[in-house]
Amino acid sequence: MRFKYQASILNNVPKCFLLSWKISVASQQEQVITMPALPLDKLQLTERDPKTGKLRTLPALHPEIKADRSFVLYRPPPVVRDPALVEEFLERAKFIADDLNWLLALPHDKFWCQVIFDETLQKCLDSYLRYAPRKFDALLDCLPEVNDMQKCLHRSVFLTFLRMSTHKESKDHFITPSVFGEIIYNNFLFDIPKILDLCVLFGKGNGLLLQKMIENIFTQQPSYFSDLDETLPTVLQVFNNILHKCGLQCEGASAEPQKLEEKVNVTPGNMPLQELKDIVLYLCDTCTTLWAFLDVFPLACQTFQKHEFCYRLASFYELAIPELESAIKKRHYEDNSVFADLWRRISHSRKRMIEAFHILINQVCLQPILESSRENIQPFIEEFLQIFTSVLQERRFLRDYDELFPVEDDVSLLQQASSTLDETRTAYILQAVESAWEGVDRRKAQVVKDPTPLAASNGASAIVESTAEDIEEFGAAYASEDECAGAAAAPIAKVSGVELDSLISQVKDLLPDLGEGFILACLEEYSYNAEQVINNILEDKLVPYLDKLDRTMQRQLKPDPTPLVTSRYNVFQNDEFDVFSRDSVDVSRIQKGKRREKDTTRSLLNDKRLVAEQKERYSQYSVIVEEIPVQQGEAQLYKEDYEDEYDDTYDGNQVGANDADSDDELISRRPFTIPQVLRPKGHEEGLEEEEEDEEEEEEEAEKERTKDHFVQDPAVLRERAEARRLAYLARKGHKHDNSAVVGNVKGHGQNRETVQERRKKEANKSTRANHNRRVMADRKRNKGMIPS
Repeated sequence: MRFKYQASILNNVPKCFLLSWKISVASQQEQVITMPALPLDKLQLTERDPKTGKLRTLPALHPEIKADRSFVLYRPPPVVRDPALVEEFLERAKFIADDLNWLLALPHDKFWCQVIFDETLQKCLDSYLRYAPRKFDALLDCLPEVNDMQKCLHRSVFLTFLRMSTHKESKDHFITPSVFGEIIYNNFLFDIPKILDLCVLFGKGNGLLLQKMIENIFTQQPSYFSDLDETLPTVLQVFNNILHKCGLQCEGASAEPQKLEEKVNVTPGNMPLQELKDIVLYLCDTCTTLWAFLDVFPLACQTFQKHEFCYRLASFYELAIPELESAIKKRHYEDNSVFADLWRRISHSRKRMIEAFHILINQVCLQPILESSRENIQPFIEEFLQIFTSVLQERRFLRDYDELFPVEDDVSLLQQASSTLDETRTAYILQAVESAWEGVDRRKAQVVKDPTPLAASNGASAIVESTAEDIEEFGAAYASEDECAGAAAAPIAKVSGVELDSLISQVKDLLPDLGEGFILACLEEYSYNAEQVINNILEDKLVPYLDKLDRTMQRQLKPDPTPLVTSRYNVFQNDEFDVFSRDSVDVSRIQKGKRREKDTTRSLLNDKRLVAEQKERYSQYSVIVEEIPVQQGEAQLYKEDYEDEYDDTYDGNQVGANDADSDDELISRRPFTIPQVLRPKGHEEGLEEEEEDEEEEEEEAEKERTKDHFVQDPAVLRERAEARRLAYLARKGHKHDNSAVVGNVKGHGQNRETVQERRKKEANKSTRANHNRRVMADRKRNKGMIPS
């Protein structure tokens, strides 16, 4: 009636007034529309106080605006089909899904008040991230209604986190970016563990949306980068814990010394089965989560590399993976499904670790090289070379990585990008990779990669579709995922005999219910690779014609057409000329008659052609050419007697003409003497006489030389020595009169100067020669050094 009454009033109003009213209303609407909207953090709401009834003004984000609603915690689907457990799960999941749908339907301001101030909501979301089944978990035999409810709940949780990571829903409903970063950081709406769980739960099928979510979170709040930097040591500690549980010692900077009282008795081979399953599950969860995070958010690779994550990952792979694989293969299982599950998880972990390493290499080194200019790529090339140089000792890791991502391709990219690449280091790296394949059949993996997720369009419908596609694969095993070792690229020679029996027994030890005939057919199909046969049988990935075969089929032994010939044994058995064991014989290897002399050792020694060649060569050294013949018409350099450039300064001087010694001693040589052992019997006496004559001549020459050097008179020598001493003292300025020391004839008395000089000489005679021997001898005797 109220609306009708208003309409009747408007009908009675003149049209001119009605037109002016409409114009005024339209102008007011335009003013409202053009008014700039305030962000939610600055918006104020006016409402009536329910207690006092008075109007009050509150900020849009206030705890009192939060609705009173209690969210229940999530629990995973039951493992067994117990009706009570199934009913409990369905009821609990229905409560959570309804509450989340109610939350998503709230307006912008009320949604954020509920998210910020409702602790039960955060606990509910945390419980789902912790306990929701991952894709690599074992396939649960759940009821259809359980799967449907899990899909619905999975979608609602993803949409809730998607709205929580968006600071601007429209031009009228938004939050200031800086305030948004403080809100999600201070209220712990997102943290590094939550982001890791989001990537591993929703990454497949929602990669683009999830990448935008996480990039927006890290962009609006850079503090998450520092949190990630502080979280990585904990992630690396997970690897150390796994090695410690397996009784392995970690290498590197983080390795802790082993305690003296600590004895490592537990190894993967002898630990309990449940503990081995826990370690493999823990490893699979860690590796898959890290790979999912790096795949969704590649910008985190720089932070990972600050902690030398590539080297730590390769070192852990080299230590842990071979030990765990060996323990899984050698253990006896009562149920083959347990072995299948463990092998699938360890293969999945191997692949994810190698792919994570490749993502780090690609983002830290290769991608910047492709995007940067030639002047700025040198640091990235150096980083690439350093990373691979640090992991060259990890031979198993290098082999598996090169099988999926050939190192030669990456090096080829570096060679194309830089002309100054250090070829020595790259050749060393490639040689180390090749050496890692020594003793192993090199194969190229045939890995079926995950399909590229379709780009989601704008709107909730695209989110629902992509999420639904992701959920449809929930709980399924990675049927399309092969392990790192793929089929052989080249045909392998057929295996037979004892080696074939060993391969069959290797498969039969793990799968005793299979027949040898079926195992032989599988080995022939997969190039006699026992590990791949076991893996494909356990994961039901055999080719169609093998699936149709009877798995208990026995091996058909082919009868030997010549049993008597093959049963003979003699010295010629299986040699190169045994016509009974080989169809063709090399006739050229058969020698008829006596062997030719050239093939014997004596014929080689009798061949003197080389000696003759050397004699002819060295005989040319004894030929001395005095004059060089010059042909007619050739340039004669020394034909003219004088040239301008010739230096004739010393032509008039006879240099060396007046020297006493002759040139005989310079050019003459000692005649060659035959050793006594090699002398003939008839020539020994003649040679001895020649030697005696030579000795006599030398003695006479020595006498001639010593005639001039006779012994001189000692008095003359003393006079010369005294003269030299006096000359030396004169040069030094000493004036000493020896006559004063000598004095007069004894008995005629001495003057005062002579007495002084004699006293001075007696006092100072110990300063030269050894005239103080008596004083020193007395001193030693007084001290007891010489017995008296």
